[in-house]
Amino acid sequence: MNQEAGEDYRTKGYAHLRSLLPREICNAVLARMKVDLNRQGISLDKIEREGPLLRQKAPELYGYHYPMFTSFLWGMTPSMEELTGEALLPTYCYFRLYRKDDICRVHSDRPACEHSLSLTLGYGDGLTWPLEVSSRPIDEPVARADDQFAPDEPTTALAMEVGDAVLYRGVHRAHGRTTPNPNRWSAHLFLHWVARNGPYADQAFDGQPPPAEVEF
Repeated sequence: MNQEAGEDYRTKGYAHLRSLLPREICNAVLARMKVDLNRQGISLDKIEREGPLLRQKAPELYGYHYPMFTSFLWGMTPSMEELTGEALLPTYCYFRLYRKDDICRVHSDRPACEHSLSLTLGYGDGLTWPLEVSSRPIDEPVARADDQFAPDEPTTALAMEVGDAVLYRGVHRAHGRTTPNPNRWSAHLFLHWVARNGPYADQAFDGQPPPAEVEF
């Protein structure tokens, strides 16, 4: 992993990870997901969800329903440890497909998202849609869903290409996408971790007991 990105994360609270995944892999993930959903007779409208952060319903698919995403979350853990400089445990992950003109309202995350990764998998029209992150620290999780950042909030807009990711302190940095999505659709995977010995360690595996030791 890029040393500069790790330094950015530890000093700013976020880091832009360019070309974290090759475009071909991103497309393969989307293609495989689409095939698997079609095989099960699941259309996108069946997995649409409403939420306070969205203007409209958006298809969402969580890792505990789709093991490929969970495997990706687990497999990325060593790389994220290298970047954050901390021993981590995974919590949960999910996929979301935003529609044209949608936004993601400004918010900070729940404790399970102490260290968060937003990965762009695809754009319907190839137009980058930036993730905006505040550099002002937040001491504790707060409930918030604002259309815009406050005028005095220092923010950075990170234009993400397909395969790019942003690693950010989900609990301690406000973030969102306040510019309407310029694409017909955009596909994103969100992955979350907590520090193994940190204040939110009880959120590991999304608050479930870790798997027991396996014997064969």
